[in-house]
Amino acid sequence: MCGIGGILKVKEAISVQELAKLSEILAHRGPDGEGLWINEKKTIGFIHRRLSIIDLSNEARQPMQSFDKRFIITFNGEIYNYIELRTILINKGYKFYTQSDTEVLLNLYHCFGYECLKMLDGMFSFAIWDTQTEQLFIARDRFGEKPLYYTSSNSTFAFASEIKAIFSLGILREPNTDSWFNFLANGNIHNAENPSSTFYKNIFQLKNGHYIVVDNTGKIKEEVQYWNLGKICLDRNISFPDACEQFHNLFDESVSLRLRSDVPVGSSLSGGLDSSSIVLTANKFISSADIQSTFSARFNDFALDEGLYIDYVTKCKANIKKFEVFPSPNNFLTDFDNLCYHQDEPFTSASVYAQYAVMRLAKEHNVTVLLDGQGADEQLGGYLHYYHYKLTNLFLNSNLRFFSEKKEFNKLHSTKDQHTLPNRIIFWKFLKTLKINSVPYEKNLKEVLKQDSENGLLQGLLRYCDRNSMAFSREVRLPFLSYKLAEFIASLPVDFLLNDGWTKLILRKSQEKIVPPSIVWRKDKIGYEPPQDLWVKDLNNSINNFKFKKKIEDFTNGKSVSRITDWHWLMIKKFY
Repeated sequence: MCGIGGILKVKEAISVQELAKLSEILAHRGPDGEGLWINEKKTIGFIHRRLSIIDLSNEARQPMQSFDKRFIITFNGEIYNYIELRTILINKGYKFYTQSDTEVLLNLYHCFGYECLKMLDGMFSFAIWDTQTEQLFIARDRFGEKPLYYTSSNSTFAFASEIKAIFSLGILREPNTDSWFNFLANGNIHNAENPSSTFYKNIFQLKNGHYIVVDNTGKIKEEVQYWNLGKICLDRNISFPDACEQFHNLFDESVSLRLRSDVPVGSSLSGGLDSSSIVLTANKFISSADIQSTFSARFNDFALDEGLYIDYVTKCKANIKKFEVFPSPNNFLTDFDNLCYHQDEPFTSASVYAQYAVMRLAKEHNVTVLLDGQGADEQLGGYLHYYHYKLTNLFLNSNLRFFSEKKEFNKLHSTKDQHTLPNRIIFWKFLKTLKINSVPYEKNLKEVLKQDSENGLLQGLLRYCDRNSMAFSREVRLPFLSYKLAEFIASLPVDFLLNDGWTKLILRKSQEKIVPPSIVWRKDKIGYEPPQDLWVKDLNNSINNFKFKKKIEDFTNGKSVSRITDWHWLMIKKFY
């Protein structure tokens, strides 16, 4: 896990000072070392800030050159299956001089070219310069766990792990009003219609699951999507018990691979099903003589606190030691500016700060790597609103027997939804009789899960996670985002995910032997949810003074927005 950056220029030489600015801004991402490389023509240069995780020696530093000097790489992330890939390359005659996954990645590219991406189980963004073709290859992992931003003009192409680093090169800070309207009107921080866009006009992000090729004039000559979850969203013929067994095995494999590290590994524990499953699965692969540290955010407000469930997990095994932090309004106010500095773009609620506090707690206890549960809800149907799609699909397909039994309605978690959902469905059915094509929630549930995983809800969570962890030089690894596990989940019938009123059914059933029943069969869902109204109360005067002088149309290129909260105004004030 590191910070990377680079500059390619056509009309003038690159200076060490320019690259040093990139490196300085990204220092928090890699406090263990820094590297800089410029080619002889001074037309391209790379920087790297190192957070040492695998092979802590100086020999593993970056930017790294291939054995024949043809390729130079700067790489951010981890390749979890690097040991297996190393064996493949050794059998093909490659020699290794380090124990690092960076050298494995570099040789894999040397051997297989662009096709190497399909072999990687990991989180990554990396750039490789080919000294023969004078082309720049840049790739990002399948889900977008690791960030990569770039800017391109007639004479310069620059990229970095964070937006603020690109601004250090003198790039204009111009707001993207389309992104602001999408955020203010719909609450979206990721634009599914234009996934490469950011909140700034002249800065773009490389789309997850994509790579680009940049020629020596700084122009993007090729952009390719190398992975698409939707291509395998077909229902496989498998029984539910067999699916549970395969899910269990793939999940175990994913967790065990993500424990590979030369520094301490712990877990972020919320007390929910996802993080609890990770902690107790990881415990199976940790020596009984070792201690697994867990890090949790707690709240004095009883309705939001999950301390009881955290205790259920940590008391299951003797070799789990918990650490807890209680974020408060005063903490939030003190840290708010720094939180915004690291996020770079707006965020949707104060829950981001709870994760920020957990990462600081891990740093205080010298645990560099944390496992976490992002991605489970989006892939396995963990949010209650996914039932809207499933029930509507059933009704619109005239599956009246299902509704007469009322199993799903009786077990829905929200009383409010029990009353409103049937009325909505009847209304949508009525619209269908009128032959109105656009009916809310008519989308196939699998399409929705794919969208949210690849290009929707998850993208925002991954951005929060990366920036919060990197603010304290911590690395977060996400077992639910193993591509093998994701492809398997996408191939299952939706009834294996949502059924009989239960969300994430296959996860619950596959984990019920190791996770306490009180967690496996929990119906409520909280997560790191702080008392936001209380936290921002002391900021209200500042917000009011600001918003009374402005109109929302000033920030949305004249488009009106129906409902604006104080939180929206706070984000405008900090980031516009």
